[in-house]
Amino acid sequence: MPKKKVKEESRGVVTSQATGVVCPECGYHRFFEDPVRGEKICARCGLVLDEAMVDFSQEWRAFDEEQKLRRARAGAPLTSTKHDKGLTTEIGKSGEILKVAPEKRAQYQRLTKWQKRLIESKDRNLSFALSELQRLVSYLGLSRAVHEEVAKKYEEAVDKGLVRGRSMESVIAALVYAVCREMGTPRTLEEIEKASGVDKREIGRTYRYIARQLNIKILPASPEDYVPRFTTMLGLSDKVQARAIQILKKAKKNDITSGKGPTGVAAAAVYIAAVLEGEKKTQREIAEAVGVTEVTIRNRFKELIEKLGIAEEIEKKIKELEEKS
Repeated sequence: MPKKKVKEESRGVVTSQATGVVCPECGYHRFFEDPVRGEKICARCGLVLDEAMVDFSQEWRAFDEEQKLRRARAGAPLTSTKHDKGLTTEIGKSGEILKVAPEKRAQYQRLTKWQKRLIESKDRNLSFALSELQRLVSYLGLSRAVHEEVAKKYEEAVDKGLVRGRSMESVIAALVYAVCREMGTPRTLEEIEKASGVDKREIGRTYRYIARQLNIKILPASPEDYVPRFTTMLGLSDKVQARAIQILKKAKKNDITSGKGPTGVAAAAVYIAAVLEGEKKTQREIAEAVGVTEVTIRNRFKELIEKLGIAEEIEKKIKELEEKS
């Protein structure tokens, strides 16, 4: 090992070494790493412990995201949203086969055919199911995290044989419903029914079975979870959203919301908040947007304003809004 000394200014970044690694000259346990010279140097006595070190960092620079993607030599990260995790190589499609010499085309066509035949039934199932999941995620505007989690749970369901005897669409819809609730971004059964084309009773049945078999334990959805999406759908302001959540917290504290459907309670709270903030929305507009009936909103509305003691204030605000319009 070389024992040449170095000057103070040539030292690089201080690094803490693993327990037990000490300088053989002075017994100190902290070292400098000089990336320019490729040397490791004792921070106390200046002994060079290692030289000609290999630099494993990238040798190129990028000044924007596009340049970074173009210069990177690693492939795309593994993802559960693809049946092969993004690793499988497929033989070129019909357009690319024209680039092959004419005498080799028949051979490549036979290879393509056999590649499709040799795909396992699980991969075939996942391929169709995950394309349906991609459509649902896009339609419902779900996040990447939800997409990944649903894909993982669907593969787990396939491995346990839970999909056999059930339609692929109903299992995907049930898992979307479960994971959305689990991650605090719930979607109503009506929304998922509209997006998937599967009857909501079938989704509910499949959800209960899948949740039991995969040990998915989800607490009942809270009305507060629906408020941000409902206000966005109705084009209401952040003030309305904050006021609606405040109303729901008071209602929960007074035990008004227990036993009531969360979507109906959330819709009524949004209506009350819109009135208090002077943003006019009728009960019919809210009912059509969020997928509940006017009667439900009216009943929850009456219960909330009476038990929270704001009935007079609400009536006064409604009259002011009617006069302005």
